[in-house]
Amino acid sequence: MKSIASHQMKVYWPLYVMAIPGMIFLIVFKFIPLAGAVIAFKDYSVFRGFIDSPWVGFKHFETLLQHPDFLRVFSNTLLLGLFKLTIVFPVPVLLALMINEIRKSALKKGIQTALYIPHFLSWVIVGGILFDFFSLSGMFNIILGWFGAEPVLAMQESAYFRPIYVLASIWKDAGWGTVVYMAAISAIDPQLYESAMIDGASRFRQIRHITFPILLPTVLVLFLLDIGNFLDLGFDQVYNLLTPMTYNVGDILDTYVFRTGIQQGQYSFATAVGLFQSVIGFIMVYTFNKLSNKVSDGGLW
Repeated sequence: MKSIASHQMKVYWPLYVMAIPGMIFLIVFKFIPLAGAVIAFKDYSVFRGFIDSPWVGFKHFETLLQHPDFLRVFSNTLLLGLFKLTIVFPVPVLLALMINEIRKSALKKGIQTALYIPHFLSWVIVGGILFDFFSLSGMFNIILGWFGAEPVLAMQESAYFRPIYVLASIWKDAGWGTVVYMAAISAIDPQLYESAMIDGASRFRQIRHITFPILLPTVLVLFLLDIGNFLDLGFDQVYNLLTPMTYNVGDILDTYVFRTGIQQGQYSFATAVGLFQSVIGFIMVYTFNKLSNKVSDGGLW
C-alpha cells in the first residue's frame, strides 16, 4: 500500500500541489472554526474567553425553542427553503437543457453570458434594483397603470415578498447554476446522439433518453448539497429585500439571529442557532442521501 501511495504521489504530484490551497482553505475556514461551536453551550464573554466562560448546557437552545417568535421565523425559513428546492433549483437544469439545443455558437455564448452577468451583482445592488422596479414610479406600477390598475408598493406588501424572493433568486443565480450542468452535458459522447438520430429519435426524445439520464447523477449530487443548506437561505439576500412590513413572512433564522443575537452581543445564542441549522442540514443530507442510494445509487457516499 505504501509503495502504491508513494508511486501515485510521484506521478500525480502536480495535482496534489494544486489541492494544497483548497485544503488550507478548508482547514482554516471550515475545520478550525468548528472549535468555536463550544460557545453555544456557554455564556460566552469576550473578556473571559472560550475557556473561562461558564457552561450553561442547552440554555440557549431552550431560549430559541421557547421564544414566542420561533415558530413564525422557523416556518418562514422552511417555506422559503422549500421554494428554493422546488422552484429555484430545477431552473438551471432546464436552462442548461435548452441552451444545449442552440446550434449557433455565437447565439449560445451570448445567451450564456447574459444569464451569467446577474450572478456577479451583490444582493445590495439587486435589492436596490428591485426597490426601484417596484416603487410607485417604477416599471411594475407603470405596467399596472397601462391596464388601469391602482399602484402597489409591492416591497412593502407581505403577499408579494415570497414571489419576489423566488423570482430574484432565479434571475440572479439560475444562469450561473447552469455552468456545472453544461460541463456535464459537454462530456456526453456525441456518438450516442448520432445513433439516436439514425434510429429516428426526435430532439425531445434525445433529451429524454440520453441527455437527462446522463445528467441526472450530477443533478442529484447538487440537490443533496442544496439540501444541506436548506435552512441557510442567505442572510444578505433576505436582509436586503426585507422591510418591517414584511417581517411576518420574510423574517428567517439568519435575520432573526442578526437582530436578536449579533446586534445585541449575544454570541452564544447566535452560535446555538447556527448549530441548530447545521444539525438539521446534516440530518436532511444523510436522509436524502440514503434515499438517493436506494433509488439510483447516485448519493454523495
